[in-house]
Formats: sequence, structure tokens, C-alpha cells
Amino acid sequence: MSTHPLGASVTAALERRIGELLAEMTITEKIGQMRQVDVAEAGDPRELHEAIRAGRIGSVLNAVDVASVNELQRMAVRRSRLGIPLLIGRDVIHGFRTVFPIPLGQAATWSPGLVREGAKIAAHEAASTGVNWTFAPMIDISRDPRWGRIAESFGEDPYLTGVLGTAMVKGFQGDDLAGIGSIAACAKHFAGYGASESGRDYNTTNIPENELRNVYLVPFKAAIDAGVATVMASFSELDGVPASGNRFLMTGILRDEWQFDGFVVSDWGSIEQLTVHGFAASEKEAAYEAASAGVNMEMASRAYDRYLAGLVETGRVSLQQIDSMVSDILRTKFRLGLFENPFTDPSSYAAIANGHNLQVAKQAALQSVVLLENRNNALPLARDALRSLAVIGPLADAPRDQLGTWIFDGDPAISQTPLSAIRKLVGDGVAVNYARAMENSRSRSLDGFAAAIDAAKASDAVVVFLGEESILSGEARSRAGIDLPGSQADLVRVLKATGKPLVAVILAGRPLTLGNVLDEVDALLYAWHPGTMGGPAIAELLFGIESPSGKLPVTFPRVVGQVPVYYAHKNTGKPATPETFVHIDEVHARQSSSGMTSSHLDAGFEPLYPFGFGRSYTRFSYSEIEVSAAQLGPDEPLTVRALVRNDGDVEADEIVQLYVRDLVGSVTRPVKELKRFERVRLKAGERRAVSFRLEPGDLAFHGRDMKLKTEPGDFHVWIGGSSAADLRAEFTIAEFTIVGE
Repeated sequence: MSTHPLGASVTAALERRIGELLAEMTITEKIGQMRQVDVAEAGDPRELHEAIRAGRIGSVLNAVDVASVNELQRMAVRRSRLGIPLLIGRDVIHGFRTVFPIPLGQAATWSPGLVREGAKIAAHEAASTGVNWTFAPMIDISRDPRWGRIAESFGEDPYLTGVLGTAMVKGFQGDDLAGIGSIAACAKHFAGYGASESGRDYNTTNIPENELRNVYLVPFKAAIDAGVATVMASFSELDGVPASGNRFLMTGILRDEWQFDGFVVSDWGSIEQLTVHGFAASEKEAAYEAASAGVNMEMASRAYDRYLAGLVETGRVSLQQIDSMVSDILRTKFRLGLFENPFTDPSSYAAIANGHNLQVAKQAALQSVVLLENRNNALPLARDALRSLAVIGPLADAPRDQLGTWIFDGDPAISQTPLSAIRKLVGDGVAVNYARAMENSRSRSLDGFAAAIDAAKASDAVVVFLGEESILSGEARSRAGIDLPGSQADLVRVLKATGKPLVAVILAGRPLTLGNVLDEVDALLYAWHPGTMGGPAIAELLFGIESPSGKLPVTFPRVVGQVPVYYAHKNTGKPATPETFVHIDEVHARQSSSGMTSSHLDAGFEPLYPFGFGRSYTRFSYSEIEVSAAQLGPDEPLTVRALVRNDGDVEADEIVQLYVRDLVGSVTRPVKELKRFERVRLKAGERRAVSFRLEPGDLAFHGRDMKLKTEPGDFHVWIGGSSAADLRAEFTIAEFTIVGE
């Protein structure tokens, strides 16, 4: 008998309750628990109520009116034969009414505590309307910025994604899944969705098992260990087998290897889409493949509803298999406390979008913004020296767009925009000259440029807000080119021509290629889509009330042709370095592989900005790295220590990062891997020792035999402010360590 990681023991008493309930259920009622219905597509509400009373529905999607939700629960609990409560699902991705930065922006905070608190707030706000299940966190490793759903991710790194994904799970689910304000989390999309070819949503993925286990499954295992209640299957296929019909993933890994005892839900219509993939010849066969793989619940479509009973009757799907899958769903409902408390009393919850919630959203936005450039200390702006400031651009006063993607319940009316926040912060002492310049971020019209130029000329400095509208990122919002859309680059050039100090603030759902504007601006802040309180956060950073502290959770390419580009790449047999990169300057260069290295002739081998990068209004230096032992025996931990100093005159946060390289392995290992990080705050001139503890299991990987082990050999370890850190020490591991055995 296993113990649930959150502390809710899977006791014999609970399993007995599940068994007794199953024994009373008809096959129709069992299959009903495996069906999720969207209220918007359910048609006549009376028909929905009747289906619930008949036990033919186990979950409802997108109901957020508390009175309506309570009525649906009343149908299930008091009017149905067995009184089984409903799961009420909703996409609560990065906030409910109070919207936090997009997950990629939250990842830039490198702050698990803030991520957890944001999810807790979102859970409480959603739960007050009757929602008890969210489809987050999305923990797909995302290394292609063309993919629109990179906005929903925590970026490119398995360790960072695992830490932040775990924090979000704990925020949603709380210390007690049955507690007030706790909702079930859902780790998605299982698995490999972020590797979609060419960054096109829903596209094919081909991932060797070694790469799958060492990269893409890592954060999912962390979420399972953290007690995530549910998992969602990916839309995509993996090595020719769509995830919604992939027994290797859903049963082999998730249940057999990881002992997951929650349940798996399909993505929207992904079971019937098995026929479109060409994996199933009919909807009936799709139901068979998904059930056989181990997908417990079907979202939106009706293959299970229509065909599972017949598949059981003919013996193709066993009743034992159905009982096992339904048990997982019932177990989750029991853990949520729905049998005891199915109804929602809004008076039990704090007011939505209250002062505390907004303050946490502001703090998340503050820590998410990344300072990419600051030439000649153009930032922070000095309020005392400014008489006037131009605020320009289509995203300076766009309350809806700053919220980002997947904010069904977000309220633009409570958004505080950069324009309004700047005006409030500077008061009457600084004239704010505002010009929208463009109708939206995609506009190619130059009609608004004249007003923007006039505003710039009439001002001491210019802040231009650029980027992407929210609709340009998220699901089905992939882009082949990731330059600033529309005429934004032209806008930057005409503003530069005014000769005024020019600061750019970019709001976007993905990394953008910035080469066509980078040399034109004096400073560049990357603010992602920062959520409800993005405006005050950006204003305070612009004027130096706080120093930027965000670090990139994803590598920024110079040009889109470098994609995929990520820090934890393999070395290859011909690695490029600044010393070995070959420029072809001759008209008729000799064709030879001698001296050639892995790079692009026209883009080099380095990204525009590396993973983990982010500037500050001060300077941090690193020195005196030490390891606790030069050679480690089996099961012996390692402590790595370095000194960090604030060399400037501004108190600020620094995110100290530790990276490791395993020099030789049974399979090749990345050139660097993030293993630890810590946010520290240092006063001007302060020096502090920062230490990290590594266990042998932290250095483990799946080798040729797909077993997880730490192999003996030599290692390098770095501590610094980004993945480009060069302060290095070395150590050796003497013996193999098998992990988990």
C-alpha cells in the first residue's frame, strides 16, 4: 500500500470505500466517470442536468458561476443514484481574476516561493467559484521560441522546470488537497509536446528514449513525486505513437515505473483525433487505443461514451481495466474531499483581486523583468533630472494584452498599465507625452509615427513599449519568424533619429530575435506579458525604485535559423569556440573539414543572450570557488562554495547558479547542466559565501541501458550569474551509484 506524497495516505479504508462504490456502479455509471463535458457545448442545460442525474458525466469543464456550479453538484450528489460529485475543470494557468506573469515570465523570477504563492492565490480565487481542478502546470521542456505555447512553459531546462513546476503544484494543491482553496493540479502535456517539429503546435515529435528520459520526463517525475493529482496527455505523437494512445507513456512509465495513482485526462478531443493522426481507423478504435494505453478520462469528445461499453461487452477492454481507471478518478475525488464537501460557499473565501493578491502579482512582475542591455547606464531614469518623458508604443497602455495568453477569467479592468503607472509615479513633476504610434503590434501603417516623433522631440527621454499582442502567443499561435512584428523596428529607428535617450520595454510571450533593433536602443527591459500589475512593476524598475533581477529561463537566438539553440547542448566532435570559429572570407575558399567546427557561417555559434542571463543596476562578481572534496565515494555528498560580491552602489538581488558537467559518460552528456540556484540580496559592497549541496543522485542520468545511475569519473562545476559562468572547480566520483534501487 503506497502513501500519497502530500501526506493523505492511500489507506485501506479509502480503497475499501472506492471498492464498495465500484461494486454498486453499472457499466454506464463507470464510463460516465470517464467523461468530461464542456458546458458551452453541452447544449440545453436540462439535458446536461439529466445526464448528470443519470451518472453519465463525471466532470464538467468551464463552469465558473458559483450558483451554476452548485446546481450541477446538487444534480450529481443529491439527484443521481450514487451521489458521486463532479470534478469542475478550468484552465487556471497563471492566475484567475488576478493575473500573474505568464509562466515563462514567472520562470524568469527563478523564485519557487513566488510561483507557489501565485498558484495558491489563483487556486483560492478559482475555488471561490466552484472550480476544483486546473490544467496546470505546463511543464513541457520548450527549446523552440517559434512554438506559441512556450509562453505557458517554464523554459528550456529540466531542473528549473521541475523546481518551478513542483512549486506550482504545491501552490494549487496546498498542504491538504481537501482544504479550503485547494484545487487539483494537472501536469501537462505528457510527454514531449515542447519538441514539436518546427515549433508548429500539435506537430510530430521524435525523441529518442535516452533524450526523453534525461530531458523531457525529468519535470514530470518531479511533479509526480510532489503529489500532483492528475496528468494530461499531449496532443502530439511520440515516435509514431500519439500520446493519447501511448501505453509506454501512460502505463509503462507513469503507472508501472513511477507508481502514479492519480488519473490521466486526454487533451481536448485528442482521443477522437487518433483517427486523424492515422493511428486508429475509427472512433471506436480510438476509444480502444486510449483506454488500453491508460487514459482515464476523455475531455470534450465522446469516443468513450459511445464505444467503451461495447468494447467491454466484446471483451476487447476488460471490466477490470475499466474498474482500475475509474478507481483512479474516484480516488482523486475522495482526496479532494468532494464527497464530504461538494458545494462552494463564496463567503468562505477572501475577496477576489484583493490587495494582498495584487501585491504578490506586482512582486512576481518585478522579479520577472530581465534587463538585457543598459548602455552608458541609461537606466534607471532620474526623476529629479527629468522635466518630460515620452511614453510611446502600442503596448504602453494595453490592459488586455499585458495579461498574456490563457486568461479566460482575467479582468482587464483591473490591469494597471505602464502608462498609468508611470503617470502616477512621476506625478505632476514630469510631463508624460504619450503617443500610441501603432494601432497594434502587427500594424504596418506609419500614420502614427509623426505624433510619436513629436512626443519624443518634446521630451528629455523616450520609453517605447514594443513586443507582441497577447493573441500572438499561446496555443496555435506559432510563428515562423520571431522578429518584432509589424512596423515596430521602423518605429525604433525614427525614435533613435530624434537623438533622445531611448529605452525599450518589450512585452512578449516568447523570446524574440532583436538584432534589427538592439543597436538602436540605449537600454532594453524584457517584461514578457507581466499580468495585472505589470505597469507598477515596470515603472518602479524604470525609475530605480528596485533593480531588475530577472534571469532568462530560455536562450535567446540571434536569428531564427539558430533554433533550436539551448545552453545544455552536446559538445559534438567538432565544438566551436571563439578561437576555432572559422570565417570564410575568401572568394574561392578551399572546401575542407579540417579545422571546421559546429556553427552557422552567418550567425556563429553563440546565442544573442544565454540561458540564466540578466543584468542589474549594480555589478556582481564571483570568486574563490571551492569543493568539499576532490574525490567522492559512493553516496557521499558534495558541497560547492563561492564568494559573491556586490561591486556596485545599489542594493539588489542576484540569482546565483550552479552548473555541472560530467566529462565522460556511457552516453554523451551536455556541456553544462543547471543543478542548483539561489536568489540572494546583497547590499552595496557586501560579500557573501553561497554554498550548495549536491547528492550523488543529482548527477545521475539514464545510460545506454536506460537505468538511472551516477557514473564514476571527472566533473566540472561552475558557480556564476548565468550559464556562461567561468568560475570553475573540479571533482571526481569514484564509483557507480544506482539511483532508486
